[in-house]
Amino acid sequence: MTTNSVLEGPLASLAKSAWQSVLVIGVLSVILGIMMLVWPGPTLVVAGILFGIYLVVTGVLQLVAAFGTSVSGGMRVLLFVTGVLCIIVGILCFRDELASITLLGLWIGIGWLFRGIAILMGAISEPVPGRGWQIFFGILTAIAGVVLIVWPITSTTTLVLVAGIWLIVLGVMEVITSFGIRKDAKGIPAGV
Repeated sequence: MTTNSVLEGPLASLAKSAWQSVLVIGVLSVILGIMMLVWPGPTLVVAGILFGIYLVVTGVLQLVAAFGTSVSGGMRVLLFVTGVLCIIVGILCFRDELASITLLGLWIGIGWLFRGIAILMGAISEPVPGRGWQIFFGILTAIAGVVLIVWPITSTTTLVLVAGIWLIVLGVMEVITSFGIRKDAKGIPAGV
């Protein structure tokens, strides 16, 4: 019995596995956003810890993506910087959740702004699968970041509600983007 197989190229391999990471981040964002909307008061401390976990996981995944095989030098730098920032802010969430929730909102805004710019620049500069969705998602993420930076929210409950809504919107966009990446990855010729 013989098996004919064609080896995948680095772009095809990366694209076929990348959609799963984007899907997981999207689902986690939606779950966290729903939890924040359902229990804004009692889960404020838990929300701070969950934000920390979310940011650390997102940062680690961005660091992994920064060292991907088919990523340009400029994209590596952007992904590395946003990954490190996400990890640092995530760790800060574990120190003092209640006192730093306003600062956390500002840092989330900065993180989303950097992440949105990184996604947007990557989609514009590289012919990536799901390019249209990546551009849209990058713009939406950057806008969410600007909103949190320009209008700092002093009420922790309001911050939790706004962040919960944004997490649901961004999570749904990431889920949609993941399926776009998966669809486009199927069209990548073998060996590319």
